[in-house]
Order: sequence, then C-alpha cells, then structure tokens
Amino acid sequence: MAGQTVGYIRVSTLDQSTIRQLDGEHLDRIFSDKASGKDQERPELEALIDFVRDGDTVMVHSMDRLARNLDDLRAIVRRLTDQKVQVRFVKENLTFTGDDTAMATFMLSVMGAFAEFERALIRERQREGISLAKKAGVYKGRGKALNAERTAELIRRAAAGDAKAALARDFGISRQTVYQYLRAGRTR
Repeated sequence: MAGQTVGYIRVSTLDQSTIRQLDGEHLDRIFSDKASGKDQERPELEALIDFVRDGDTVMVHSMDRLARNLDDLRAIVRRLTDQKVQVRFVKENLTFTGDDTAMATFMLSVMGAFAEFERALIRERQREGISLAKKAGVYKGRGKALNAERTAELIRRAAAGDAKAALARDFGISRQTVYQYLRAGRTR
C-alpha cells in the first residue's frame, strides 16, 4: 500500500503567499508555517513529523523552505527518513529515503550548503543596502511603536506594578519592547 503525499510549506512573513510553493502537486495533506526558517519553533513542521508514517512522502518546494542552515536541514531530513518517510525537494529534484547512497548524502550537503550560502549573501547585500540608504538619508529605520503619551502611560503602569506581559498585550507590543521602553524611560 502506498503512503500519503504530504506537503510542507513555509513563508517568513504573514503577507507572503504560500500558493506558488507546491502548486500543481497532488497532496493528501498540507502543513504550512508562517515563520522564519531560522526559528526552531515551527508548530506545523512538528505536527507534520508527528503525522507522517512509514511509506509516506514529504514534498517541499525547496531546501531553504525546510531549513536555513545545513545542520538543521540534515537533522530534519534524518528525522523523517528514520521514520521510513521519503523527503522530496521539488526545485532541486532530489529525493531522500534514508538508505541513500554516498552520492545522495553528498548532494544533500552540497545543495544545503549552497542554500545557506545564498541566504548569507542576501543578508549581506541587505545590510549593505541599508547602510548606503542611511548614508543617503533615505532609510530612517522602523518607527516607534508608541508615541510619547502612550510611552508615559506604559512607564506609569509599570511603576504601579502592572505585569509586563499584560502591558505588552494591552499596548500591542512584545515584552522585549516593553523592557526597552522602560530602560529608555530610566535614562531620560
């Protein structure tokens, strides 16, 4: 009996579309994360790993959709193939089964290293572009999450003993941002 074909889709931001990744592929089920590939916490990936069984095939658009670095890529592929699940990367046209040849293992390492290298180049070009834009006065960075009035209210409520997690929820910011505002308020 043939197993199921299960798709894994990942996009980094909420406004990115998942449509193109496995378009046209026959899939019995799809797991989709909206999270950075560097995040270890990807609930849908974990759900997929728990769901698949011996004989299933996991299809992923490309290696960089599954992991951002070579170590994670190898570990995830190994977790799946240890369960007797095939892993197929559509873009690279590679399939891994667990009883792979030395050449298949080499290809996973080489292609994964290229994906990691490509991501590093993109980050480097992005940093260079931001630096040039800052010098030209074009890039101002992200705006403040809270105006002066809301900042004063946050500081007042924190001093009154409100929990940081509650403040973060009420102001629509992360706890880390709450602490940043509180630190900045002490240095004024």
